[in-house]
Amino acid sequence: MAIVIKNSKRLILVLGIVFAFVSCDSNRVFDEYRALKKNSWSQADSIGFKFQINDTLSRKNIYINIRNNKNYQFSNIYLITHVVFPNGKKIVDTLQYEMTDKNGKFLGQGISEIKHSKLLLKENIIFPISGQYSFSIWQAMRKNGEVNGVSQLQGISDVGLRIEKVN
Repeated sequence: MAIVIKNSKRLILVLGIVFAFVSCDSNRVFDEYRALKKNSWSQADSIGFKFQINDTLSRKNIYINIRNNKNYQFSNIYLITHVVFPNGKKIVDTLQYEMTDKNGKFLGQGISEIKHSKLLLKENIIFPISGQYSFSIWQAMRKNGEVNGVSQLQGISDVGLRIEKVN
């Protein structure tokens, strides 16, 4: 009987924690990650996301999420993004983000060797059209272990896209 009560208390605690995390994220519109094989991102490989936008009135922030480990050798990262609107309109951006401070310490969050960086892509925007959007991202770093003439960026384990409502 004591084991059943103990396990029930654990289950209630776990469910409470899960509920707290889910309810605290009420601003989330979209949030997905893609894991990279062998923590390596080829310059030739795009990472794609598709998301549905129904609300064309509320303002939103868009973030690129990067998880890196200690094998990431650079203080910054260059990215190319490509957004296709439901009506076929396309927007391409080239972006640069700092990944370390001036002393070489990673800026991302995390207590282990894996750091999570939440990189602001667009702030306070309104999606003008409802429908399905496509988002692709490429790394645009050079000179890091080329394989058949293509740059391989080491130390990136996951790439994500997050869209949040602005309060």
